[in-house]
Amino acid sequence: MLSFRGTADRFSFLVSLAVVAVVAVAATNLGCTSRSSSTTVKTPDGRSLELTKADTLRINLGSEPPTLDWNKATDTTSSHVINNIMDGLVSYDLSDTELALIPALATEWKPSEKAKVWTLTLREDVVWSDGVKFTGQHVIDGWRRLMAKETASEYAYFLYGIKNAKLFSEGKVPWEQVGVSLTGSNTLRVELEKPMGYFPQLLTHASTFPIRLDLIAKHGDKWTEAGNMVGLGAYKLALWQHDREIVIEANDTYYGSKPKVKFVHAQMINEQATAINLFDAGKLDCVDGIPSVELKTQRKRKEYRSTGSLQIYYYGMNTKKPPMDNVHFRRAVAHSIDRQKVVQVLDGGEIPLTGWVPSGMFGYFADVGLEFNLEKAKAELLKAGYGPGKKLPKFSLHFNTNENHQRIAEIVQSQLKENLGLEVELKNEEWKSYLANMKTDPPHLFRFGWLADYPDPDNFMNLMTSYSDNNRTRWADTRYDKIVETAAGEVDREKRRELYRKASQMLLAEGTPVIPVLTSVAHLLVSNRVENFPINAMRRFEYKNVVIKP
Repeated sequence: MLSFRGTADRFSFLVSLAVVAVVAVAATNLGCTSRSSSTTVKTPDGRSLELTKADTLRINLGSEPPTLDWNKATDTTSSHVINNIMDGLVSYDLSDTELALIPALATEWKPSEKAKVWTLTLREDVVWSDGVKFTGQHVIDGWRRLMAKETASEYAYFLYGIKNAKLFSEGKVPWEQVGVSLTGSNTLRVELEKPMGYFPQLLTHASTFPIRLDLIAKHGDKWTEAGNMVGLGAYKLALWQHDREIVIEANDTYYGSKPKVKFVHAQMINEQATAINLFDAGKLDCVDGIPSVELKTQRKRKEYRSTGSLQIYYYGMNTKKPPMDNVHFRRAVAHSIDRQKVVQVLDGGEIPLTGWVPSGMFGYFADVGLEFNLEKAKAELLKAGYGPGKKLPKFSLHFNTNENHQRIAEIVQSQLKENLGLEVELKNEEWKSYLANMKTDPPHLFRFGWLADYPDPDNFMNLMTSYSDNNRTRWADTRYDKIVETAAGEVDREKRRELYRKASQMLLAEGTPVIPVLTSVAHLLVSNRVENFPINAMRRFEYKNVVIKP
């Protein structure tokens, strides 16, 4: 999943002015009145909600979610909200370091035919937040909409393992030929193209969640707005003041254990240094992301938390845009970046990454990838046609607005200048605009992060297939596609490992559309009044078990 933050942020020298501005906004949000211990908000349906400090968890989203349509969302900011207002068929035990699967809307899932067929038993005692009974048809409707060509979902490929799903998405077969059916009121049968032992893990992802087509027909694109949206999660969407705040409240109709915190108030503060000052002022209960220049100090605090993350930080290259259309030039750029120096500057425990799968996960290879090697970089530059006397091309490096992305980009810019003499222009954009531009016209070199949707190497390798809409590099190799597809269905672990080794070699050393930089580490501040805050390697923030101490 596309990551907004990636790693920790950089110190802002305008922090004092920013804090004044944000605190002022917090006190005068549209429809809000602020007192010392509570804030009253007006919801679209005319209710007044009093968000007292005692029953409200106050967090920072960092940015406006691009969408809350779970068939279309691709980023961590959107999923942060979606995973609290919706449930999938299967979930993770976030208290388990191994992230064991646990029942959600499905009570059990059973494989047959060597994991080529899966049968899921769905709960019958569940209603949506508007009281409508949940049925298996809502699951099928969600999957069909996800894969339908007209939806244009960037996650359509996610369920291509289902029989004929890819052909349906391409408009080549009718839905009736896709391997999904109801064999009873609460039994879902799924037939796959090949055996897939990790199939249930896919169903934890927001793109696969059930959908209400009647609400989409009624409200159109506005079905995700507060007042229109209904869900199956522990919380429901109460308020969405765009580019400012979101409030979710406990869902009284939730089938599971009721949330222990009544409200979650999420602000959208882009500057992490500003968020820390609000945390210090008692205005926020959590800060996700600490400026790297402040880590040394913040680590000493009792509120400090950290965890390894199944997340990579990388640069992509538009392989159709000169000079990045030249594979030798791409390799020259890749081999001239010293990742060790990058993580030394960040000093947050990040791990330099030359491969494509994060360290700590099956499929990680320390000996396959794009290592820092100036000799190779200069040799590849010569092969690209830039010998002595040849004018070097200029290009741009883009990133979404964030202090730490700026800092890393400046390091890379300096290294490319020092090591190869390349002139690189830095450009930044707000997250929502950044994603929109990546879809239409990816720049020469661009920053992205990918956070595991499920803890399996397929999630990272599948990202770069020719049919993945999350592959913004325009690079495509059907040989690579075939290896990744074969690996997904391979049941022998060692054979599967070797297939991923071969795919990694093809992606990085041969095609080189991406430059892995590091495996991320999460740094947070969590208020002492908060218990059971969800800190996990999946960076999955679900708040139903959070407790606020008196």
